[in-house]
Amino acid sequence: MISSMQTSRWNAILVPVLAVILGLLVGAVLMLLMGYDPIAGYSSVFQGIFGNSYFIGETLRAVTPLIFAGLAVAFAFRTGLFNIGVEGQFIVGQLAAAWVGASWDLPPGLHAAVAVLVAMVAAGVYAGIAGWLKARLGVHEVITTIMLNYVALFGSNYVIRTMLKGATERSKDILPSASLQSEWLTNLFEGARINWGLLLALIFVLISYWLLMKTTTGYELRAVGFNPHASEYAGMNVPKNIFLAMLVSGMFAGIGGATDVLGVNGNMAISAGFTGIGFDGIAVALIGNNNPFGVIFGALLFGGLSFGADNMQRVEGIPTESIQIVISMVIYFVAASSLIKWLLGKFRRRQGV
Repeated sequence: MISSMQTSRWNAILVPVLAVILGLLVGAVLMLLMGYDPIAGYSSVFQGIFGNSYFIGETLRAVTPLIFAGLAVAFAFRTGLFNIGVEGQFIVGQLAAAWVGASWDLPPGLHAAVAVLVAMVAAGVYAGIAGWLKARLGVHEVITTIMLNYVALFGSNYVIRTMLKGATERSKDILPSASLQSEWLTNLFEGARINWGLLLALIFVLISYWLLMKTTTGYELRAVGFNPHASEYAGMNVPKNIFLAMLVSGMFAGIGGATDVLGVNGNMAISAGFTGIGFDGIAVALIGNNNPFGVIFGALLFGGLSFGADNMQRVEGIPTESIQIVISMVIYFVAASSLIKWLLGKFRRRQGV
């Protein structure tokens, strides 16, 4: 017989995988109803992701900020908090990196490291506002983080227009010394905009896992998230851990914003709307079961399907919205994990395991 712990571990792996399969099946049915060939559609998506080195590089480029956004959401979720403000924290990270990258004069390498560090701290402090309000005044973090998204969006637009304005509604270009772009990686992937931000993302996946699972601080954060009253009774400082959880979550989002500016765009554009990356991070974290390593899987799936959908529309004429529906159904099946677990339980009982 399989123990309950083993069952839980298998469920953590199987539920997202089955959710993806079910989502793809729903997408296939949808394409059939629309009069398209789902096999040809998914084949063109696959080609759009893995068709050549350039497509692979661009897919990895699209995945990089999603890993950071997913880590930010997942870290907060694992500590009992709903950080819906990753979008705003991502924007704050972009703005801080654009400012340091364009205005500071430092040696190459050091300049990029300082820009990432400043972006991380700025976004962490920004997220900490919601953490402090939750810890000290009991204000729900969902409300404050949603409102802070708008403050970040319109505040960054104002700063760019008045202090950092460059050409064509953008901030000044960052100096070459602050760039995370890599000529070696670009040549390796035939001109793709992949950069050192991907390496940073993988490093911070390991840091997130180590911090949550291998340290006393991580144990306290998870304990407070699981049951704050029992944690307080055990002598843990609940307000401190709530604030710290939001601070670290915001830091992950800020690094993602920094890599977007320093590694891809080279500046920050004035925008009338959100980037969407922070909100996508919620889906990435859900697909990855709020596990740092699972976030990589969620980001690859989400980023890959989103990027490959362009090739599907170009080759097969299938609207890209159909892939968004597939992603939505995957998220739905992950959220409805109790249904999948029930089906898995019935299957195991029939197999006698």
